[in-house]
Amino acid sequence: MWVADEQQRAMLDTVRRLCDRDIRPYVQEMDEKAEFRREIFNRFGELGLTGILIPEEYGGLELGYSTSTLVLAEIASVSAAYAVSIMVHWLCAAAITTFGTEDQKQEYLPRLASGELMGAWSLTEPNAGSDAASLRTAAAHQDDGYILNGTKSFISNGGAADVYVAFTRTSADRYSGITAFIIEKGWPGVSFGKKENKMGIRACDTRSMIFEDCYVPTSKRLHEEGQGFRVAMTMMDAGRINNAALTLGIAQGAMREAVKYAQEREQFGKKIGDFQGVQFMLADIKVGVETTAAIVARAAYKKDHGLPVTADASVAKMYSADVAMRAAENAVQIHGGYGYMKEYPVEQFFRDAKIFQITEGTNQIQRVIIAKRMLQGEV
Repeated sequence: MWVADEQQRAMLDTVRRLCDRDIRPYVQEMDEKAEFRREIFNRFGELGLTGILIPEEYGGLELGYSTSTLVLAEIASVSAAYAVSIMVHWLCAAAITTFGTEDQKQEYLPRLASGELMGAWSLTEPNAGSDAASLRTAAAHQDDGYILNGTKSFISNGGAADVYVAFTRTSADRYSGITAFIIEKGWPGVSFGKKENKMGIRACDTRSMIFEDCYVPTSKRLHEEGQGFRVAMTMMDAGRINNAALTLGIAQGAMREAVKYAQEREQFGKKIGDFQGVQFMLADIKVGVETTAAIVARAAYKKDHGLPVTADASVAKMYSADVAMRAAENAVQIHGGYGYMKEYPVEQFFRDAKIFQITEGTNQIQRVIIAKRMLQGEV
């Protein structure tokens, strides 16, 4: 992936060393055990990665999405699960940065930047997936605060994170009836369901988040009452750009393993990489990786410079997810029967890639968003 400057190169070298030392040797074991290790997240914090999007005045690096996308791709090329963990942490921090009061920023951002706190995003519900506005978790007024009741589902970092940006319904209005809150693990009335037994991304904890008469003071409301849908949709642009970078990393990891195997495996007296059929699959992976890198870089640039980016974010998210799925499939095919075995990384890339055609708006929903933005003049 193209890297613009020496600062980014130095950071990626550091991230690569961390992944090679602390993640790669254990990635298969953590996947099989569905085991998230907080000490790896803490290492991200020690390197400043947890604060990469947080302003310097709150202890972050404030390097923008052109850098965060490079970092995510590098991590995901080894472990998509740990890339998800830091990605949703960034999403939580970015929401507080963008919509939080000064007191909220002072309270949470320095500790999110350092990695002392892990963040998460709590939007999805059992009956509110792509249709986020249909959420039902209720927030009723009581004294100087709210009482929350309801269940969130498929929360990445669920139960592991310390701070959550959660979305609730404060009135019946479909869009202006949604309000966001900052929620802390350990508060009375907050609990978590069982760890989901997932197909992929297994080393990132995914759980339901349950509110039972949970009192939340008004001081923890994020932005104004009724503005939660705006908060969610604004942050979705950022989330989808980082999501695209993550799936680019999966494709890069699959490409690395496919090339390595094609150079080593022999059949019919020569390396399988000498066969045109294998070369075609390798070329297809490379084309997908390079075009995705360009699309992600464009979206990140526009986000960093305050330009309209909703369509670009959806293009990047949709295209990158499809590229990752095809790259992983081709990598498995190049490995033959061995690609179906857990001893080889490509089967995990294949399992990990699938969820990104679904999460943060399915690829079908992305096509709807892209077309609507085109018709509105965002081209």
